[in-house]
Amino acid sequence: MAARFRPESPRDRLMVALDVASTTAAESLVERLGDTVGFYKVGMQLAFAGGLALVPALVSAGKRVFLDMKLLDIDNTVASGVKSIEAMGVALTTIHAYPKAMRAAASARGAQSGLGLLAVTVLTSLDDRDLAEAGYAATARDLVSRRAADARAAGMDGIVCSAQEAASVRAVVGPDMLIVTPGIRPAGAAADDQKRVMSAADAIAAGADCLVVGRPIVAAPDPEAAARAMLAEIGAACGGR
Repeated sequence: MAARFRPESPRDRLMVALDVASTTAAESLVERLGDTVGFYKVGMQLAFAGGLALVPALVSAGKRVFLDMKLLDIDNTVASGVKSIEAMGVALTTIHAYPKAMRAAASARGAQSGLGLLAVTVLTSLDDRDLAEAGYAATARDLVSRRAADARAAGMDGIVCSAQEAASVRAVVGPDMLIVTPGIRPAGAAADDQKRVMSAADAIAAGADCLVVGRPIVAAPDPEAAARAMLAEIGAACGGR
């Protein structure tokens, strides 16, 4: 099996979300951030604005790409989607944490593939009340833990959850699976539409491996300065590890 992504430095741990409206805006942001940032998330907003065409350019430029497509469909469609994503050379992609979908994704991936598969558990914009409205009896923490266990059994490489569940997820999945946490906000910053948030330092202390950061960097007056500050906070929290 090919080696899949593991973070080795603070720069590996910071994933900047290119949640912008056009490829022109994304290219401008990447140029502005320069060598400060080495990992980018491409999600639905940019993908639907032509951003999939930007992915090969980022990969060719030596950037790692997290293609956040949150796949969920019948087995054959999920499997075919994974094979297509695999050919793009990205480091990570996401599957909603439904057991059949995750098993289809893991089975479709080639034995020599470097593509890491992440299971999306419960979106960070949801709280217990939102889950109840959607028909779930479990709390967010309990549902995340259950889905993390399913992801491990299905052969996934990592978990996407809020940092508030990172410690409990680590207890479920052990030391080898990645824990990727969106909903990262500097202390005192607005949560926006996120409900389960945490600072970068606290997320790392809780056991998160990688942090997805969008608006606190993308919408900052000086995105590079904001990214450098985030990297410094991550580095201090990691204690050099």
